[in-house]
Amino acid sequence: MGDSACASATLAPPSIGGGSLLIAWQLKDKNVLIVGGGEVASQRIESILTTDSRITLLAPAKGLHARTKELIDMHPARITYYDRRFSGPAEIHKMDMVLTALDDVNRSREICEMCRTNKVPVNAADIPDLCDFYFGAQIRDGPLQIMISTNGNGPRMAALMKQKINSALSGNEGQAIERVGVLRGQLKERASGVGGALGRKRMKWMSEVCNVWGIDELVQLDDALITKLLDDGWDKGCVPTLDQLKGRQTRKPARQTAPSPDSSQWLLAAASFALGAVCATLALVSRRR
Repeated sequence: MGDSACASATLAPPSIGGGSLLIAWQLKDKNVLIVGGGEVASQRIESILTTDSRITLLAPAKGLHARTKELIDMHPARITYYDRRFSGPAEIHKMDMVLTALDDVNRSREICEMCRTNKVPVNAADIPDLCDFYFGAQIRDGPLQIMISTNGNGPRMAALMKQKINSALSGNEGQAIERVGVLRGQLKERASGVGGALGRKRMKWMSEVCNVWGIDELVQLDDALITKLLDDGWDKGCVPTLDQLKGRQTRKPARQTAPSPDSSQWLLAAASFALGAVCATLALVSRRR
């Protein structure tokens, strides 16, 4: 019975709860309200600016952080700033997302309740139980974005994980992804269509390109090389390497076999014997004369 209990414990499925859904939220041309103007608000503004959304900021001017002021001045077309506090439910009308960065916990709770009533996703800084979503530590390199989330348990741990992951990256990943995106776009133009057998064929070929080519090689995919890769690769149903595409052949140099010490001695002995035979023959001929 003991063995049976051990076997049952070993086969028990692991717990899968306690996590959150990590997604890339598209906010381009959407309306985002940020309430508060301190240091945390400036961090929220910087995060949201990368999404190409429209930001509305509510905060008294006397409480604005220096970085918040700087961002308002730098992006007047993207940030609409009002020198006042949050006034009520009308503020979240037509908003697609709300972020609070306030020291007043009770006011943050009130705003979150208004958002829930109006089905607007909301994040309250430093109050995890009120959040519909979290801001994790992020690594960004052009189109590459990596988010590390501790689900509100340890922001500092997320920052430490970010450092470890960052140190493992070469720095060329973002540019390589950009070039792959250009290649993918031109492939879709050449072999247009959505889904079906052709779509699967495109996906398989693109996957093979990313498997065959290294990060540093993908960075070299300029427009001319992309055209050549499509001509010599996609059109012919294969994935040539960068060397093949550039006409470089990695041939091994011809091996030159130097005589071994034993063979050298044998050759020397054979030469000496031949020379001795010639000399003996010449001596014999001269005696007969």
